Amino acid sequence: MTSLPPLLGASTALARVRTFLARAAAVDASVLILGETGTGKSLLARHLHAGSRRADRPLTVVNCAAIPEALFESELFGHVRGAFTGAHADRVGLIQAATGGTLFLDEVADLPPPQQAKLLTAVEERRIRPVGSSKEVDVDFRLLSATCHPLGEDRAQGRFREDLYHRIALLSVTLPPLRERVEDILPLARRFLDAAVRRHGLRERLLSPELRPLLEGHRWPGNLRELAHTVEAAAVLSEEPVLRPDLVAPLLAADPPPSHG
Repeated sequence: MTSLPPLLGASTALARVRTFLARAAAVDASVLILGETGTGKSLLARHLHAGSRRADRPLTVVNCAAIPEALFESELFGHVRGAFTGAHADRVGLIQAATGGTLFLDEVADLPPPQQAKLLTAVEERRIRPVGSSKEVDVDFRLLSATCHPLGEDRAQGRFREDLYHRIALLSVTLPPLRERVEDILPLARRFLDAAVRRHGLRERLLSPELRPLLEGHRWPGNLRELAHTVEAAAVLSEEPVLRPDLVAPLLAADPPPSHG
């Protein structure tokens, strides 16, 4: 089994996440992972699965934001041959593929209400019916979900079902943004720098002492992912072994690429 990258950082905020991880991994309760983009929600989900009794079974990841509504039932529940035009063979859906293991619903807040209702039935009953089939299939999975959108307002305005929320969030944890982990920024930057040097076959790179106020004063809207990308870009672009503020500052001015996780 491939080892997972660790949850890096020595801050009090991250220590609370590690304590939660140790307790939540040992049980089968559903977990909702909250946090801004780039804070490491997907990595935490992988650690929760790896530390569970289901670790030797599949971790099935569903990107809820990427499934077209017309394909939702087929993707999640599967279909039988002839169920619709183009269904040339039986297909196992993502929920059934997670049987025995963990189902991770990433960006769960992006599901439209009709899809939320269909998902709720599967989560409550632990049975699914493939599209076009007359038979139900029993499924057994541990449920993890993640979103970068706090769900309080969505629930209040009816955009996210209250009953589904309580099914997916028996336990919940919020990953802290990097700006609330200032003491972790320099150690993380050094780790990311070393990784970039190895990845690109570069000569040794070091962070100049003058970088500290620049890095610690930045808001890091893209969080860990933005920090890693910034340090990697600086390592590649630098013509000298020490990374200095005049090289890094323009990289911080650029908008981080939009992404999830």
